[in-house]
Amino acid sequence: MIEEKQQLENAVNEALIFAQQLGVDQAEVALGKSTGISVNTRLGEVENIEFNHDGAMGISVYLNQCKGSASTADLSLEAIHASVKAAVDIAKFTSKDPYAGLLDPESLETAPLDLDLYHPTRCTTEDFLAIAKECEDIALSSDSRIVNSDGAAFNSHASIKVYGNSNGFLHSYATSRHSLSCMLIAQQQQEMQRDYSYTSGRDVKDLLSAKWVAEDAVKRTVERLGAAKINTQESPVIFAPEVASGLFGHLVSAISGMSLYKKSSFLLDSLDTQIFPKWMQIAEDPHIIKGIASSPYDQEGGKTTKRNIIEDGILQTYLLPGYASRKLNMKSTGHAGGIHNWFIKTGNLDLAGLFKEMGNGLFVTELMGQGVNMVTGDYSRGASGFWIENGVVAHPVHEITIAGNLKEMFMGIVGVANDVDQRSSLKTGSILINKMKIAGQ
Repeated sequence: MIEEKQQLENAVNEALIFAQQLGVDQAEVALGKSTGISVNTRLGEVENIEFNHDGAMGISVYLNQCKGSASTADLSLEAIHASVKAAVDIAKFTSKDPYAGLLDPESLETAPLDLDLYHPTRCTTEDFLAIAKECEDIALSSDSRIVNSDGAAFNSHASIKVYGNSNGFLHSYATSRHSLSCMLIAQQQQEMQRDYSYTSGRDVKDLLSAKWVAEDAVKRTVERLGAAKINTQESPVIFAPEVASGLFGHLVSAISGMSLYKKSSFLLDSLDTQIFPKWMQIAEDPHIIKGIASSPYDQEGGKTTKRNIIEDGILQTYLLPGYASRKLNMKSTGHAGGIHNWFIKTGNLDLAGLFKEMGNGLFVTELMGQGVNMVTGDYSRGASGFWIENGVVAHPVHEITIAGNLKEMFMGIVGVANDVDQRSSLKTGSILINKMKIAGQ
């Protein structure tokens, strides 16, 4: 690994040196190389085995604030030089952009941390297949209502990321990611339902067991049997952690640089204003050891730092890569490439306690469709889950639509349970919203 990283860094350095020899004002080079395997089994048989071995170098140059980009999968000296020349030629024909360019040197990370993100496995293809088969076998034999399977899958991937620019930045780091999943089909009379479960992590040793994934997939699938529509109404809604993370994902989009400078966000001019209840806290920590979204620096080499996104319900920061920060006349926040590990503050209640606090209402476990208007915040999506009556699950629900406005939904959050989904990079428990419109029958 050390030797390979050095070779890739040398390739990036060669591209930067050649770009400067051609007289560019600035240059940046990103090089990624990934290898991995994906195996799928279904009903005890091998469904497919896929190997991947990918790599490419992306080169961007700036001439008088005109940008040109080119890429190559061939890392020979001739191919690198040809790609740099192509980028320079393109820059000569692009429009001038006063906001184009690299991060300022003071914004670059000078001493990247080792975050322990690389954990390759010595497991063989046969080992991966055995784990997937074990998971599916346990699931299929555990409940007579599980009548079929969409299969179990094991994925294992590793990559090296190198980034360098003409402001003196050149660093690299390696990552790994492993996951096991299982999707099942349950039947009760003429009704059929499908659901799944999974586990993932940087290190195979940190994955939950095949037995856990199988049993969780079975539980989720059979619980959906007996689903019915409910009447159109307005009621409280609880979002399960796996869909609550998506709700906060809309916050990410709304406070990201591109949405802001294009004025396509419902949270324009919301910095330092209250957008959540006063008790709400959201923190980001890019430097969690083995973290799913940890990063020693962002995709532009920018510093990644621990920060509060929401403090006492007040928006503390936008999420700005270099280009957006210049457009908005602000400083980069180290978010080129997206967010890092987010932590939503939870309360003392578990999910059962949140049900009791809600009393009667809807518990959403799955969302469908993309009915979210990021300009207005209007929210309307297909949903399924469970109807809660007097604080306990009454029956599963499907074929409904929930609607509201994200501004009102954020301010209407009553509580966050402590049932945090540790598999996600955006860690939240179930959230209770005071009211939403439900379209049923």
